[in-house]
Amino acid sequence: MSSLAVSLCALTLTACGGTGSRPAPLDLTILHINDHHSRLDAETTTLTLKDATGASKAVTVELGGFARVTAAIEALAAGQKNVLKLHAGDAVTGDLYFTQSEGKADADMMNTVCFDAFTLGNHEFDSADAGLVKFIDFLHAGTCRTPVLSANVKPAAGTALAGRVAAYSIVEKDGQQIGIVGLTVKDKTRFASRPDASTEFLDEATGAQAAIDALRGKGVNKIVLMSHLGYAADKAIAPRLSGVDVIVGGDSHTLLGPDSMTGFGLTPAGAYPTAATDKDGKPVCIAQAWQYSYAVGALQVNFDSAGNITRCSGNPQVLLGDTYKLGATTASDADAAAFRSQLNASGVFRITTPSAAAAAVLAPYKAAKDALGLQVAGFTNDNLCLRRVPGTKRDSTRSRLGDVCNLDATVIAQGGDIQQMVADAFLEQGKRFGGADISLQNAGGVRVDIGAGNITVGKIFELLPFKNTLYRLVLTGAQMKAALEDGVDSVINGTGTGAYPYTGGMRFTVDMNQARGSRIGSPEVRDASGTWKPLDPAASYRLITNNFTAEGGDKYDTLKAIPAAQRENTFLDYADSFLQYVRSSSPLSRPASASRSTQQYTETP
Repeated sequence: MSSLAVSLCALTLTACGGTGSRPAPLDLTILHINDHHSRLDAETTTLTLKDATGASKAVTVELGGFARVTAAIEALAAGQKNVLKLHAGDAVTGDLYFTQSEGKADADMMNTVCFDAFTLGNHEFDSADAGLVKFIDFLHAGTCRTPVLSANVKPAAGTALAGRVAAYSIVEKDGQQIGIVGLTVKDKTRFASRPDASTEFLDEATGAQAAIDALRGKGVNKIVLMSHLGYAADKAIAPRLSGVDVIVGGDSHTLLGPDSMTGFGLTPAGAYPTAATDKDGKPVCIAQAWQYSYAVGALQVNFDSAGNITRCSGNPQVLLGDTYKLGATTASDADAAAFRSQLNASGVFRITTPSAAAAAVLAPYKAAKDALGLQVAGFTNDNLCLRRVPGTKRDSTRSRLGDVCNLDATVIAQGGDIQQMVADAFLEQGKRFGGADISLQNAGGVRVDIGAGNITVGKIFELLPFKNTLYRLVLTGAQMKAALEDGVDSVINGTGTGAYPYTGGMRFTVDMNQARGSRIGSPEVRDASGTWKPLDPAASYRLITNNFTAEGGDKYDTLKAIPAAQRENTFLDYADSFLQYVRSSSPLSRPASASRSTQQYTETP
């Protein structure tokens, strides 16, 4: 018996015995995903594996894709008597599939799995209640009609959403009832998404307990909570509830699993499953399955005849392809066999051929997504020139538009038009989704100019090609200035021109001749009325930036040190965020000089 099973037995004296007259014990398989965020295509990842000689190598392999999710769930369910298939929220927002189909591609792919239940995540409200209603109707257009659950979301009576969301559902397995409760993160949904004002969000624990009590009142003694609260919140809420057996989570995009995963280059945040106890001291099993169609959680839960958990076990199944590359070179057959052997033996990686049926469902959306790249998203009256660093010394020939940009007086004095516009766009997105005072974009994250004329969707994704999301950090004015100093110092002594800072809603001077800490001068922030005021070192500001700089990329060490409690991944795709800005703000023009981040730039001799 595993240590987790032993601990569960110790938590309840009845958990490891039988009673004779009660219903038979029940073994339940829960297959689950969360936070796929419209990321339906396979991507790539790099793992550390040993080749045929035993040498460690960095190996690139395909990762995930929803057609692999479908295939893996089918294979994992085969031969299992009692299977629950669950999706713990945030199905939408984050890829052009959502931009292009408003969630229909996601719904159709979810229906290739036919989930037993789906709980609402915060991003399900990104297009207001009307957008969520549209998504649910897409989900229910087929034969699956997956129940949509949230015990703490209360749409106003008589609205279209009111009849489409339930607090819980009941499924029957082997003649026994299992209750499934949904739960949605409250404040994040209200303040960082766009639900209708008439939709009420209850306290999470209060809503969950009310649903659990209703189920217990119906005689249901096996209860699974689908929680879109995040891993830390799941661990915190378990001891506040009475009667919950399993928490299948989402929102925090958490990879759980054994410590052995670190040897492959992945770092789990905790055990899969994580053991907890409820308010009554009874065992609760907590699981989550990472993100972006990368993995399927495979959880085995054993109940005794009284409905008590006797054992929880399982692993995430990280979904991989079976082609291996060392740099640009395809691995030899001998090396591929060695890599395959290690992955198969790991217990946490699953080499999976995508479901042909699911791939066929995705195919027309894939074609439309590819065609979307040719669509015109907006128009610019002016050339939007690329320049990482102002001046003529460090970055004077980068523009593909030539001297019309390279010799432009404003570009030389204040830096790139397009970098500034990206920072401005991110500030607007931050204001729409949860609030923001300042934005920051590193110059090197913006890759190309945009010439005057039409702007295609494909051009936007060439401009911002990385798989980045927007983070919100809460920091002081002193920390904000220190972060800008980090970026400028990195240009002089560190990673190069790509670190140069562009900000929205903030402006300053730069003197590259000064010592570190004194290069940023006269920092000002634009308030809600549009008035520029000096940056207050002691005041608190909300900064929107990309995850690369938020995590310390380009030597933004000050941002890396911001505590976890003061940082939030909005999971807004940064390229899609700029796309929405272009669509809403066209025709575009060059940013005004007075609002540009660099107001004056002094180069070294």
